[in-house]
Amino acid sequence: MTIEPRLRDELHTLRDQVRHFQGGMVASVDGMVIAHDLPDIEPDGLAALTAAAIGVAKRLTEATGQGAFEESLTRGAGGYIAAYSAGRRAVLTAVAGTDTNVGRLHLQARKAAERIGALVDAAPHR
Repeated sequence: MTIEPRLRDELHTLRDQVRHFQGGMVASVDGMVIAHDLPDIEPDGLAALTAAAIGVAKRLTEATGQGAFEESLTRGAGGYIAAYSAGRRAVLTAVAGTDTNVGRLHLQARKAAERIGALVDAAPHR
């Protein structure tokens, strides 16, 4: 049984919980798409960019003694891109508009990343 429908349900729930949420994606830490809800964004490219950004963020947290990577937030003129560690093998990427309440995004996405991580970590490797 595939976990993709359950992951998409988590992404849809996140969309319902966070105003101005534009889409989300679950990808492996090495940049392979597992599931997504990204109507206007190419998921394979975003997964690869997220993997690269997470690699830099991990090195940054290690170099500064801040411990293991947990999350990263990037703000652009048109909104936010946030990446959350989701277990040992995955990352949750969230895309949201400028009017998003970032505190609410973090609150809901952290909970979703925990559930997503449990699902991915329990699934057999492909």
